[in-house]
Amino acid sequence: MNADQLRQSFLDFFAAKDHSVVPSASLIPHDPTVMFTVAGMVPFKPYFVGDEVPPYQRAVSSQKCARAGGKHNDLDDVGRTKRHLVFFEMMGNFSFGDYFKEAIIPWSWDLVTGSPESGGWGMDGDRMWITVHETDDEAEAIWHEQVGVPMNRIQRLGDKDNFWQMGDTGPCGPCSEIHIDRGPEFGPDGGPLGDPAGDRFMEFWNLVFMQYNQAPDGSRTPLPKPSVDTGAGLERILALLQGVDSVWETDLMVPLIDTAQSITGKRTIVGDYDDRDSFAMRVLAEHARSSTMLVSDGVFPSNEGRGYVLRRIIRRAVRYAFLLGTEQLVMPRLVETAIDVMGNAYPDVVKNRDFIVGVLTREEERFRHTLKTGLSILDDELTTGDSLSGSTAFVLHDTYGFPLELTQEIAGEREVEVDLAGFEAEMTAQRERAKAARKDSGASDERLDGYREVVEQFGITEFLGYTDVSTQSRVLSVLSAGTDDDGNELVDVFLDRTPFYAESGGQVGDTGTISTETGKVEVLDTTFALPNLRRHTGRVVDGTVSAGQEATAAIDGARRDATKRNHTATHLLHWALRRVLGDHVKQAGSYVGPDRLRFDFSHYESVTADEIAEIERLVNAETLRNERARSFETSKSEAEALGAIAFFGDKYGDIVRVLEAGPSVELCGGTHVSATGDIGTVKIVSESSIGSNLRRIEAITGEASVALLQEDEAKLGTIGQLVGATGDVVDGVQRKLDEIKELQNELKAMRSQMAAGRASEIAAGADDGVVVARVDGIDPGDLRELALAVRQQGVRRVALLGETPTGGVSLAAAVGPDEGIPAANLIKDAARAVGGGGGGKGDVATAGGKDPSGLDEAMRIATEAARA
Repeated sequence: MNADQLRQSFLDFFAAKDHSVVPSASLIPHDPTVMFTVAGMVPFKPYFVGDEVPPYQRAVSSQKCARAGGKHNDLDDVGRTKRHLVFFEMMGNFSFGDYFKEAIIPWSWDLVTGSPESGGWGMDGDRMWITVHETDDEAEAIWHEQVGVPMNRIQRLGDKDNFWQMGDTGPCGPCSEIHIDRGPEFGPDGGPLGDPAGDRFMEFWNLVFMQYNQAPDGSRTPLPKPSVDTGAGLERILALLQGVDSVWETDLMVPLIDTAQSITGKRTIVGDYDDRDSFAMRVLAEHARSSTMLVSDGVFPSNEGRGYVLRRIIRRAVRYAFLLGTEQLVMPRLVETAIDVMGNAYPDVVKNRDFIVGVLTREEERFRHTLKTGLSILDDELTTGDSLSGSTAFVLHDTYGFPLELTQEIAGEREVEVDLAGFEAEMTAQRERAKAARKDSGASDERLDGYREVVEQFGITEFLGYTDVSTQSRVLSVLSAGTDDDGNELVDVFLDRTPFYAESGGQVGDTGTISTETGKVEVLDTTFALPNLRRHTGRVVDGTVSAGQEATAAIDGARRDATKRNHTATHLLHWALRRVLGDHVKQAGSYVGPDRLRFDFSHYESVTADEIAEIERLVNAETLRNERARSFETSKSEAEALGAIAFFGDKYGDIVRVLEAGPSVELCGGTHVSATGDIGTVKIVSESSIGSNLRRIEAITGEASVALLQEDEAKLGTIGQLVGATGDVVDGVQRKLDEIKELQNELKAMRSQMAAGRASEIAAGADDGVVVARVDGIDPGDLRELALAVRQQGVRRVALLGETPTGGVSLAAAVGPDEGIPAANLIKDAARAVGGGGGGKGDVATAGGKDPSGLDEAMRIATEAARA
């Protein structure tokens, strides 16, 4: 059974048991508490904690996962063990209050031990061992009495091994793990209890029974609807089914390792864990696959967040290729192989092939240059003594991507010790700085409890804002929301129905008013307190507003209209960017407000003026066509059939909202105009870089575009008046520039004449061919020309110093060709006396300073230097 067959067999098995087959979510999670999708249950977390109602009671998936950042960091272990990977797939089946232990335990056994002809994996049941939580009599009984596992192959373990918690509070419950006995060659007998490393009794499927809710005080109460969350590592099971010792010997990794060996020219034994070359091959194979999958899902190399983790992954691979003496690029060929390996399961990887290869190739090229620079710095440091400072090792690690072990390895070859204590001190200081910089952006537990109480009592908010700007509503709850920057008290108001759009998908939340018979709240922002629970944050401006009252909820209609124009324009802009720059363009963030729109996207170079003009032309051609803009709900599969693409930041269920605006067809839950002509003129006002491979465009529409046009016309009118243009302003400005150029040439000629005359006066004061003089009131450039003119009068060495018209100090020096010293020697020390510096290596030099009070001392120093 190969990887594709294994994945499909798992999905098919549970689909036959009425599970909805859910496609893998992105490696970029919607859950802000994790950097990557780290487990199969992450996309389903809102269902388990009760923040959202699941669209199905049973689900099955094979989820793309990555563990390389934050507390889920397996990066440094990759290549050192038989099973650690950054990218992996977690197969899992889920019950949201439907079936429980009595169903999943027998099902898991049937899949694991069933014959391949019946859809099973055909494993030997006599080699299976089971662990359950020490308190879980129920699971033990099902395994023994219903499934038939002998009691001597069922072991009980404590909380550390067989109890799962989502966090300090919330859903939790016991686990039951399935282990396989790999034989005496992997360790002594005795079952999982005596094999914590899992070398012989390897765990490959974890069944989590969520049956309790843990309170802040640690107490646990039974959940009203117990649920199931299982996780089976595809790569680990694949190794078992293919009869190999490690994940590196499966059909997922062998092609990549073969490519790595071909590129480097090193033939190694994959399973040799003491050989550096073999270790490097495993690193190259895994990191090529993980970086391929991350880039395909929209992660790009950068110096922060996910992008920084990706950059570390790429650099780790390149470092080991470099250590093997491989001068040629390794990522392009490795990535091509990774795409071939993963393409059947994930067609988007194939679709994005050129872009993925391009991004990773450029990143490797840049790092190879950085690597050479870092090695040069390290070489210099290693020649200065028998130890390398911890601060230098840290700079190499932090700035140049050198891991400590690489620095130690290179230093060890020179018999130089690395100051590990100093390095750790620097690392600790960096961690403390990062910890101090982190901000808690989430709501307090107390406020979250208040929000959840609203949902439990009343359900979620009904949103009517696609059609209505004002609704008759009922106030469900009014909660304290702290104070604003001016100390005014704020409240969170919850309604049963609302026209207010809550901030999401880049679109800002609506503002407006909520009025009852006793008072009024000015709504300053609308956001989601919990999924689909809209929170109206504002201040009470009149009387009081309390729960249970009837209310009129009215949005600021003009503000909403301006926001709608910018939001629909954002979709057209996205379409035009892909049309002009290529399909690799993916949204990486956005802001849609009433004043402007901002669009962040993936692209590897600046957008040229011609490209911006073409993007503007395409977008405005669509607004002039004034075609209908249609928003509608449909199934996700139907939306995909229409060619709709997902918009960054939105989360989609089985029923999605689609926007058709001209040629743009995208999933979006925002508010939009009814026809493209309603947008008005779209004007791009800026384009810039916001990070490696990331660009930002800002634009305006509608009334803002008209205001900009009027502002520009007023400026042109003022410019025309200033330059005396009666017709074409450009011609008027050009004439004025020509006049200025002529005047500058005349002034330069006059200054040359004056300098020549003044040079004769200064040269007349020469003593043995040396002149040091103070000349105030002329610009640095003119002082330099004067020094050259004095030298032409036959002076061997000349140094001129003086206060400039702007209040600084200027110094200039010139020496004859036979003096044998640079002109800078005459003034470099003098410049320090006036708080400055400068110089040069030739026969003419200049310097500057800020302190005219030091001119007398500077003159003395310059005189001594000139006569030396």
